[in-house]
Formats: sequence, C-alpha cells, structure tokens
Amino acid sequence: MANIASQIKRNNRSLRERQENRQYTSQIKTYFRRLQEAVSAGDDERADSDHRQLVKLIDKAIKRGALHRNSGARKKSRAARLRRSA
Repeated sequence: MANIASQIKRNNRSLRERQENRQYTSQIKTYFRRLQEAVSAGDDERADSDHRQLVKLIDKAIKRGALHRNSGARKKSRAARLRRSA
C-alpha cells in the first residue's frame, strides 16, 4: 500500500487508464464477434456496417494508446480478410 500522496494518485490514475483501455479492447472483441456472425449469416449490409465500425474503433484505440499500432494493423487485416470471404 502506498503511503506517499503522489504514489496514491498515480495508482488511482493507472487503474482508471487500465479501465479505459479495457473498454476499447472489449468493444473491439465484441464488434469482431458481430462481424463474424454477420458474415456467417450472409448479411452483407450488416457485415459492411460492422466492419466499418470495427475499423473505426481500432483506429481510435491505436490513437489513444490502448492498442499497439502493429496489433491494430493485424486486427484490421483479419477483419478485412473475414469481410472479403463473405
């Protein structure tokens, strides 16, 4: 347990930042699942909109620092490959 005020603040800040990053990664997983479902169901319109939303979300996460840019590029590539297979 931290005794120094600045360290207590830093711990609180790191917990808050971790929670924000987890929100981005969780949403990315959710939209990837939705894209897979839309592709397997053969719903092109929904697959297009889910793919657009997923790419937008990945770009935001990269900009925020929640995802490394190579990791984001890999996820976008997987999503594009999945989208093309429909």
